[in-house]
Amino acid sequence: MGKWLMVCAASLALGFAACGDDGGETTGGASAGGGGGGGGEQPYIAIVSKGFQHQFWQAVKQGAEDEAKAKGAKITFEGPPTEQDIEQQVTMLTNAIQKKPAAIGFAALDSKASAPLMEQAKSANIPVIAFDSGVESDVPVTTAATDNKAAAAEAAKHMSELIGGKGKVALVVHDQTSRTGIERRDGFVEWMKANAPDVELLPVQYGAGDQAKSADIAKSIIQANPDLKGFYGANEGSAIGVVKGVEESGKKGITIVGFDSGKAQMDAIRSGVMAGAITQNPVGMGKQLVDSALAAINGEQQPKVIDTGFYWYDKTNIDDPKIAAVLYE
Repeated sequence: MGKWLMVCAASLALGFAACGDDGGETTGGASAGGGGGGGGEQPYIAIVSKGFQHQFWQAVKQGAEDEAKAKGAKITFEGPPTEQDIEQQVTMLTNAIQKKPAAIGFAALDSKASAPLMEQAKSANIPVIAFDSGVESDVPVTTAATDNKAAAAEAAKHMSELIGGKGKVALVVHDQTSRTGIERRDGFVEWMKANAPDVELLPVQYGAGDQAKSADIAKSIIQANPDLKGFYGANEGSAIGVVKGVEESGKKGITIVGFDSGKAQMDAIRSGVMAGAITQNPVGMGKQLVDSALAAINGEQQPKVIDTGFYWYDKTNIDDPKIAAVLYE
């Protein structure tokens, strides 16, 4: 992490002169620039997400764009190529501050690496709304996110029920630096330790949310543990990777539970390869992010955390209108 802090420090020391003009922006609801929020101008909200490689982020973006259009705001929505690109995300946040938006939305890949830039945003009177993952800083006005520990505990409860409360279970988690990675790991592990004494959890493996890497990890675990009963994938890439790993290994009878949605996961649940998963409400998260940013621009008080909700889904309820509304392909 020291490398990332050095990046921040260097950028701040140079007054951002070392940063590029755009920082890898991939898309946006409108062109960036100017804070707005006064004199009849549309307020500009700069949003930096964790990435674009998962359908989850596309759904968050859609929710943010729709709400911005409805409320008369301008947004940009960008993220690094992969969720391992912490340094690139720090540069994107640096550039976002430099544009002097009316507010910033930020989903941290590393909960600590961005702390110096949070202080820079505060000094520039730019309110920050954290979303999806929190930041280890008091600067964000609020954090719009799933209660990831509670959601992971729900996944653990279903896993225990599905395997009869005993046997070996493996975890493939996307990272150990973001709040989502930490909380989805800890929520699952803590529930099992407290409620399922006959379930043996194997050491946690980290696949960076990369499908291919997570699939390789899954195959290695299966080879070393032929009596494995269950797999938990802590995000979209991890869960799809586990499904691929189990399928490629040819092993039958392993219960898989996951996190998030996406076409591959939905197909796996419909076919029975995956037992079920936790879905968040990414469109609602994007909408809440914009609403919170506009409230912060107007100086309104907000709770420190806004729970955007989660649901367990499997093939029995995947077509329920309430569930279908928060799934995404």
